[in-house]
Amino acid sequence: MTEVQIKAAVEKFEALIREQDARSEAIKQQGDFIDYSTLDKLTIGVCGGDGIGPIITNEAARVLEFLLKEDVEAGKIEFKTIDGLTIENRVAVNKAIPDDVLEELKKCPVILKGPTTTPQAGDPWPNIESANVAMRKALDLFANLRPVKVPEEGIDWTFFRENTEGAYAVGSKGINVTDDLAMDFVVTTTEGTQRIARLAYDYARRNKKDRVSIIQKANVIKTTDGKFLNLCKEVGKEYPEITTDEWYIDITTAKLIDKKRRTDFKVFVLPNLTVISSQTKLLNSRAA
Repeated sequence: MTEVQIKAAVEKFEALIREQDARSEAIKQQGDFIDYSTLDKLTIGVCGGDGIGPIITNEAARVLEFLLKEDVEAGKIEFKTIDGLTIENRVAVNKAIPDDVLEELKKCPVILKGPTTTPQAGDPWPNIESANVAMRKALDLFANLRPVKVPEEGIDWTFFRENTEGAYAVGSKGINVTDDLAMDFVVTTTEGTQRIARLAYDYARRNKKDRVSIIQKANVIKTTDGKFLNLCKEVGKEYPEITTDEWYIDITTAKLIDKKRRTDFKVFVLPNLTVISSQTKLLNSRAA
């Protein structure tokens, strides 16, 4: 490794630090969560995406319109179609989300989005960023909420997975230091952790859930996961009626399939780890 290669990597790392520090400061300025019940009208953007996305999304919107019929007729809820998030349009402007589509998305407090194509190696499309990841960043969609219910098994879990930090914060900005060495980065901020923790505990309190479990791998990923664990525990002290426990992801997975223990779990809060995402998707598919 040459001094030039090291210097180039350090300069890129410095730029990432400054970028994430600015993001952390921006979170501080956001204030409290939006209380959607106070809005005079709630606009639901229906964004079909591409492929089979529009077919799926249109049917889902039709179900929503039926369920919300009274509020729609009363003018409290409106549906707005947002087109243009197709792979063809994204490739044409070489952006994960075209600017005009993003502006329309930002006008909607709620978005019903269909699947979008993410180019893979060997695809005929250029390697543009995932529209999902770009949307999370642009709209600051920090909470990945996954409910899992299997009544006959006594399972009623709710996962609050942090959605914008961890490896996702700078997932496309790793460094190929040399041909032999590549590095990516994991990001944990105080502001990002506190808000996902508070959302999980608020949900537990409102829904009379008496336990929040903090899932992480702080025994190995000591700095970032350790920070996440400690901050969540501090937030938990604000909710004395709720029991807080902490688990490593590997033992959590074992306990979730243990019939004697899995019913103890109620609400989970966890950082953005790919292994967690895979596990919750698996659990959702089994619950369905």
